[in-house]
Amino acid sequence: MKPLTTGYIRIIISGKLVLGKDDLPIRHGAYRLKQVRHPHTILFLKRNIVRWEKLKPYFPLAIVTEREMDLKGQQIEDLTIIKVDNLQEAYWKFIDNYRSSITIPVIAVTGTSGKTTTKEMIRHLLSFSKKVAHTNRTNNSRTAHLTYLLSIDDSTEAAVFETAVGAPGDITNAAAYLKPTIGIITNIGEHHLNYCKTVEGYIAAKGEMCNALQSDGVLILNADDQNTKKLDLESFKGTIITVGLQSKSDFKASDVCYSSEGMYMTVEHRQMKCRMLVPGLGEHQVYNALAAIAAVHHIGMGLADIAVHFRSFPTLNKQLQVVEGINGATIIDDTWSITTTSLLAALKVLQAIEPAKKKIVVVGTITDLGSWGYTIHQRAGELLYQSKINVLLTIGEHAKIMADTVSQKNTNIEVHSFNNHILAYEYLDSITTEDSIVLIKGDMLSESIKKLATLLRRKSDKQIGT
Repeated sequence: MKPLTTGYIRIIISGKLVLGKDDLPIRHGAYRLKQVRHPHTILFLKRNIVRWEKLKPYFPLAIVTEREMDLKGQQIEDLTIIKVDNLQEAYWKFIDNYRSSITIPVIAVTGTSGKTTTKEMIRHLLSFSKKVAHTNRTNNSRTAHLTYLLSIDDSTEAAVFETAVGAPGDITNAAAYLKPTIGIITNIGEHHLNYCKTVEGYIAAKGEMCNALQSDGVLILNADDQNTKKLDLESFKGTIITVGLQSKSDFKASDVCYSSEGMYMTVEHRQMKCRMLVPGLGEHQVYNALAAIAAVHHIGMGLADIAVHFRSFPTLNKQLQVVEGINGATIIDDTWSITTTSLLAALKVLQAIEPAKKKIVVVGTITDLGSWGYTIHQRAGELLYQSKINVLLTIGEHAKIMADTVSQKNTNIEVHSFNNHILAYEYLDSITTEDSIVLIKGDMLSESIKKLATLLRRKSDKQIGT
């Protein structure tokens, strides 16, 4: 956080000092009691404090409030209180003032899948020459935006953050804090329909990224993605940069091929061509890389430097991670998250590597679908049916819809449904050999999927090539 004092903040938010001092250094910010984890925090507080003893370990502390604070009977030192007429207005004055002091590139990444990977790619590439503020793993919740904004200080030279969509307004809310200069939409599938209600509503929610950027902002889009093509871009006044494999794009990948190290591709941009390796498997990884390349190239990094730095990019745990496991079988662990978009990407990887092996797929429930649950699981079943696999195992009640969909196709796919990981593991132990390749696909929040993946990998965590 940039160095601030309570006096400076008090002036910005038009507050009145009722207790404490104006020269208290402020190094952290919070708007909920549970967010206070350090001394020298400024807390924008709606409610009264009942148990002061819980806050005392974090003194000295500054509180901004529109209430009269009851301090009777309290022996409180190192506490500063600033009174304002309207707490919400004061809070946003503080946010807007802090963000206006930042002149570095701020990149926001959204999309149904690929957000974390693309963000991590950008962070990795930029970190060779710049100090980068960034989202911590996949913590992109509403309550994290303030923390991430304040993580930018005078030494920060670039920032990259994930902006997830759980409901309409999420990107708009994030943009109120971050005010990105570069926005990326990796792709738009079908997810979080419990709040977005329809696919069109979900597309519109992702499309809030267009309004999050100023007239001089840059929007990076996947030119091959069908739902991205449905975005309303008529009112967008900034610069659009496209990436793709099939379509005419500003950054295009050609001659894409799998290797034991990852994906090789030739990146074409204007009159330049550059052959490079992207660690990680799958065509989707190429799209993630193209979006990252477009962002860092816009900031000033040349393609040759990008190619050098990409080689050391560490692939992410449980994201299409290929290891040796149960009975010597090849395990593809893709249990970080699941959408129909990421399921299709994983199935393509399954088909591309070790094609002669027996293909077994284990898949869990897709969450955050609401009334769309049955339809989306049916669509996932269609993807599985079309993927030419040998055996399908589903884990969980809703995942059984996928199994039923495949079974109804009257195919040669062997289909089994389980309610827990124990029975699924026992069956897999009976059918897997060194000539098997097992894709396990699910959500990190599913205990059954997590436990099953651990069991499948338990024989060996040795990472292998393709």
